[in-house]
Amino acid sequence: MRKARPIALMTGASVLTAAFVAAMTTSAPAALAARTTPAAPVIRVSPGIIQLPQAKTRATPWTTALCESQLSIACYGPDQLRAAYNVAPLYAHGITGAGKTIVIVDSFGSPTIQNDLSVFDKQFGYPDPPSFNIITPAGPVTTEDPGWAGETTLDVEYAHTLAPGANILLVETPDAETEGVTGFPNIVKSEQYVIDHHLGDVITQSFGATEETFTSYAQLAPLRAAYLDAFAHGITVLASTGDDGATNATLDGSSFYSTPVTGWPATDPLVTAVGGTQIQESAAGSFSQVTWNDTYDVPLQQAFTGTDGPSPFATGGGVSEFFNLPIYQLGVAGTIAKATGAHGKLPRAVPDISMSAACDGAVTYYTSFPGSTPGWHLVCGTSEASPEFAAIVALADQVAGHPLGLINPALYLLSAVHAPGLVDVTSGNNTTAFTDASNNLVTVQGYSAGKGYDLATGVGTVNAALFVPELAGKF
Repeated sequence: MRKARPIALMTGASVLTAAFVAAMTTSAPAALAARTTPAAPVIRVSPGIIQLPQAKTRATPWTTALCESQLSIACYGPDQLRAAYNVAPLYAHGITGAGKTIVIVDSFGSPTIQNDLSVFDKQFGYPDPPSFNIITPAGPVTTEDPGWAGETTLDVEYAHTLAPGANILLVETPDAETEGVTGFPNIVKSEQYVIDHHLGDVITQSFGATEETFTSYAQLAPLRAAYLDAFAHGITVLASTGDDGATNATLDGSSFYSTPVTGWPATDPLVTAVGGTQIQESAAGSFSQVTWNDTYDVPLQQAFTGTDGPSPFATGGGVSEFFNLPIYQLGVAGTIAKATGAHGKLPRAVPDISMSAACDGAVTYYTSFPGSTPGWHLVCGTSEASPEFAAIVALADQVAGHPLGLINPALYLLSAVHAPGLVDVTSGNNTTAFTDASNNLVTVQGYSAGKGYDLATGVGTVNAALFVPELAGKF
């Protein structure tokens, strides 16, 4: 989410608990809500994609060996992601997301997405989705934007990778995102159309806006309509936490905030916030994961930016300025207080869970849209993580036989009982650094991973073969 880059456990049975969640968190802390008089927001929502420069596009997919030899970093293909998340046992039992629909929401979309997914599928021997539809509830799309086209392609190809039997519904909006002025109301309108017409089971969003760009909660509140609607209809909504570590891009995109910030809608308590991990594959072919942070990774910085860095390339994570601690996070309140030094009323913390997002560990994808070099690229960021987790939710929806709705209470309960499907991530942090306009090195202190819940990776990541039935309440 960086502006300047081209870049029955709970879900069915605890409606009362979820209602308390909604009641607690649909208003900001009083001091913040009254901070200023509401005015039209001038914030900007950006796609959350980080891509290797176009000059390094290949006619065939990038492989781990090629990335290591040519770029001195790791990278992976979709089959490796399937292995890392242990989805094969689910597929062997027919659990592929069949009968469920993943909704992907992006501005502008991509005019070549159907062709690009077909090329991607043929390359790796994957079936086409049972259905792949594109709708524009907010009006026809007349603009092409390479950044959003890349975002769209990543979202579609990697949601399909992990849930090959799920339907895909791509929802395109017709305008650039100037948060709350033009773009976000059309996202709200589009998502409400999907929800009210029962078109999908899980919605993934790979975009966001720094909370500081809203001057008050009163500005943000009307934009939450789709999430309240999804909650009422039992639809799961996900959002990526961002790619700048503990900071985020400033309003004009020229630099970053020098103090910790977080981005909405990931911070919304009715949304599941998906952070990023770095997958590491051993010589024996086994996989482990640490917190994604490439800020000080010189070979990675050279490959993606042409400099030694440091530059913020890390998972978003931290605490909200607008939302109080929801009931489902009461069990980790002590961890949040210790990590932030907060006293009294605690804030909502993110992420809730994490998936692959690292650039030193990027994934290969195929694009051919105007403004890009047709071929195979490397891409990374929490924009990758959110559609991946949407696929995992679709698998669980199939097992449950119905959409799971707000899953956050289930995630924290599974973590509390040490469910084996949750894989704790205990290494790394999202502290990041950048050089400001005065050529000073600015370090933004983030949060460290540790045992149990943390503000770097949430409750961790997943072993899908175990986690999917746990989330569905079928273990």
